[in-house]
Amino acid sequence: MTQTTHIPVDIIERFMRDTFQALGVPEEEAVICADVLITSDLRGIESHGVGRLKYYYDRIQRGQHRATTEIKIIKETETTALLDGQHGMGHVIAYRAMRMAIDKAKQYGLGAVTVRNGTHFGIAGYYPLMAAQEGLMGLTVTNARPAIAPTFSTEPMLGTNPIAFAAPSDGPHPFCFDGATSIIQRGKVEVLARAEKPIAPGCVIDAEGDPLTDPVQALENFGKATAALLPLGGAGEELAGYKGYDLATMVEILSASLCGGVFMKDLLGFAPDGAQRPYMLGHFFLALDIEHFIPLADSRLITGQIMRALQEARKAPGAERIYVAGEKEHENEQRIREQGVPVNANLRRELQFVRDELHIPGYEEYF
Repeated sequence: MTQTTHIPVDIIERFMRDTFQALGVPEEEAVICADVLITSDLRGIESHGVGRLKYYYDRIQRGQHRATTEIKIIKETETTALLDGQHGMGHVIAYRAMRMAIDKAKQYGLGAVTVRNGTHFGIAGYYPLMAAQEGLMGLTVTNARPAIAPTFSTEPMLGTNPIAFAAPSDGPHPFCFDGATSIIQRGKVEVLARAEKPIAPGCVIDAEGDPLTDPVQALENFGKATAALLPLGGAGEELAGYKGYDLATMVEILSASLCGGVFMKDLLGFAPDGAQRPYMLGHFFLALDIEHFIPLADSRLITGQIMRALQEARKAPGAERIYVAGEKEHENEQRIREQGVPVNANLRRELQFVRDELHIPGYEEYF
């Protein structure tokens, strides 16, 4: 297990912003990218924070993400829009798409925006939280390169295909669910590899359907399509793994069928001749203005009552607390702002590599 140090939040955020700018991302857009990543770290989602910075560095260097984002509006109505992200920075594409959905919802009650030719946009939960922070409900889904095996298969066909939903409450934080439709996602496997920890059995299988617990081997096998993530519920039908499989398929449909986008194996990032190309992801964003239904204060109260009732339910033996979605993330943010972002030795080496390759000064005392 590697040693972990904590680096101040503002230092990590500034370094990510400087990195994106050094890669050619315009300053205003670099701020958005860095904010999405630091939000992930603050919420305790290590798989999509600064640990993913080298990932974006690599993709921009390979030309799979364009550093400058130029979104094209293909079709638009009062309540809907279809956008072409043109392979720009996913965080910027998603931020602007949700912004458009929120603005439409405030005027007409509902706003739905789909995107084709998007790219990886960080944590899906960032975008519905944008809506919740303005008194709206928000929903975001996206497809991704194949990783999940369908029930009764060992072949990776569907992406981790997250679903994220947020609603304002009268409590200290919104309700915010943000989860992949697999038991764990590829980013979690990357975190385990850096931390030199095994994968829990029952999360990843090899081509024969046997459990795969070595994260380094799993990452290598993912690249060869000889390993797959299991859907929520796990293998087979006994624990209802088909529900996670079907939810992943639902996300695939929302992310491709409304925008005329590509899906499943066409998202692998390779052209038919084997050349690398952008991943061409599809996204779906929905915002609902609560005031078009009932007064916002009433909705906040009801959502808060639901959350509190769940927290106050009878506890299982040995359990100290019952949590609701968004609660741990809220507490993580308070702790991480005080303690700093955890960075282990393997991640530190990645940050040093990026720093040195891009000649970014001023961070030598941290990594």
